Amino acid sequence: MKIAIPVEDARGLESPVYGHFGSAPCFLVYDSGSGTASVVDNGQTAHEHGHCNPIAALAGHKVDALVTGGIGGRALELLQAAGIRVYQAAHADTAGQTLKSFQENQLEEITASSCCSHGHGQEHGQGHGHGCHGG
Repeated sequence: MKIAIPVEDARGLESPVYGHFGSAPCFLVYDSGSGTASVVDNGQTAHEHGHCNPIAALAGHKVDALVTGGIGGRALELLQAAGIRVYQAAHADTAGQTLKSFQENQLEEITASSCCSHGHGQEHGQGHGHGCHGG
């Protein structure tokens, strides 16, 4: 299973979790089968609210699940239509802590009624303009 988590930068499992899916600088993609993690740049950070293309951002990674602090309704619909299950992140500082919560079945699946209906950025404690640095 491949799990994606929006992160602030490329520090592997030590990457700080980013508060919102669409405006995250990058994503950590963890493959539970091989135990490997990679960080993927999010080319979708500069978009109008409701117009991000999550499938393009994660293209080629065959993600099965996404764990995020916040996500808009349109992005949620697109991910679910692609067969990607979306889960609400618990408060965690790192991607590794978030993965542990996911693997221990401690996270709730996000539904259309529980996703964000407001703008990105400051509401989640994170703004735009961050870059994904590192490899």
